[in-house]
Amino acid sequence: MMFMKSLTSLALAGALAVPALAQDPTFFRIGTGGAGGTYFPIGGTIANGISAPPGSRPCEEGGQCGVPGLIAIAQSTTASVFNNAAVQNGELEAGLAAADVTRSMYLGEGKFDGKPHPKLRVVANLFPEDLHLVLPAGSTINDLSDLEGKRVGIAQAGSGTQVAVLQMLDAWGVNRDNMDEAELNNSQSAERLADGQLDAYFYAAGWPVAAMVQLSSTKGMNLHSFSDEDLAKINEIIPAYIPSAIPGGVYEGLDSETKTPAVSAMLVVSSDLSDDLVYQLTKAMWNDNTRKLLDNGHAKGKQITPDTALDGVEALGVPLHPGAEKFYKEAGLLQ
Repeated sequence: MMFMKSLTSLALAGALAVPALAQDPTFFRIGTGGAGGTYFPIGGTIANGISAPPGSRPCEEGGQCGVPGLIAIAQSTTASVFNNAAVQNGELEAGLAAADVTRSMYLGEGKFDGKPHPKLRVVANLFPEDLHLVLPAGSTINDLSDLEGKRVGIAQAGSGTQVAVLQMLDAWGVNRDNMDEAELNNSQSAERLADGQLDAYFYAAGWPVAAMVQLSSTKGMNLHSFSDEDLAKINEIIPAYIPSAIPGGVYEGLDSETKTPAVSAMLVVSSDLSDDLVYQLTKAMWNDNTRKLLDNGHAKGKQITPDTALDGVEALGVPLHPGAEKFYKEAGLLQ
C-alpha cells in the first residue's frame, strides 16, 4: 500500500512539474545564412522540429514534438564565421557552419591564428555543401586562373564560402589585387550576374539553391565543372573540401553533372549549454516528427539523417557536446 502511495505521489509531482516547465519558455537562437541559400530554410526546419512552446498541444495529440518549453528561432546571418563567433560569444545558442571553418575557428589556426573559439561543440553533421561557381549562360572557364581581372562574387564577409574561396583562388594566382571582387550574399550575386555586373560568383550550399533556381529559369546560367586534378588540388589545400558533384537537372538548362568540391555543414552549439538541454534537442532532432519536416522541406533535408550525423566529426577535431554524445550512445550510433 505504501508502495502505491509513493507511486501516486511521484505521478502527482510529475504532473505538477509539467505545467511549471511549460510556463517558463526557453528561447533558442539558431544562426543560419542568407534567405536565398540553404542554411536559412534548413535552420528553420530544425528550429520547428526542436520547438514545443509553452501551451502547445502534446506531441501524442498531434502537437509539436520538440523540447518542452523551448522556442527555437532561425535567424538570418552572414553564415559560418559569424555563427561560430556568435556561439562562442553567447550571442547565439546554435549555428549552422561549414566544417572547415568550424575546425579553424575552434583551434585558432589559418585565418583565425591565435584566436581560438574553445566553446564550439558539434551536435551533428548535416549535409554536404557543394561549391557553385556560377557563370553567365554560355560562358566557360578552363580553371580558376581565368578569373584574373574579372568581376567575381566571393560571397559575403563572415561566410565560410569566402574564407575557402580566397584560399582556392590564391593557389591559382588570383587574389584581391588582380580581380574585382564583390562581397555579396547569394541573392545579390545572382542579381548582379543576371544584370551583367559580375562575370562569375561563388557560393557553397546544398543544392538546389533558391536564388540559382530562379536565375537558371530566367536569365540562364552555367556552372563550372572542375577537373579531377583541380579537385585533388583543392582537397590538398583545404582537406575539408572533398570531391563531389551536382547532378544534371537540378537547375534548368544544366543537364550534365557538375564536378565540384563540397564541405559538410554542421550544427554547432556552445559548451555553456547544459548537457540536458542539448540531449533533449538532439533527441528531438531525430524523432519521427522532425523526420517528416526534413523530408517535406528543402531538398537537402532528406540527406540529414542520424546515420550520417557523426560522419567526419571525429576527424574534424571539434568535440561533440556531451549532451549530444549521450543521445548518440543511447541510440547505438556511438560506442
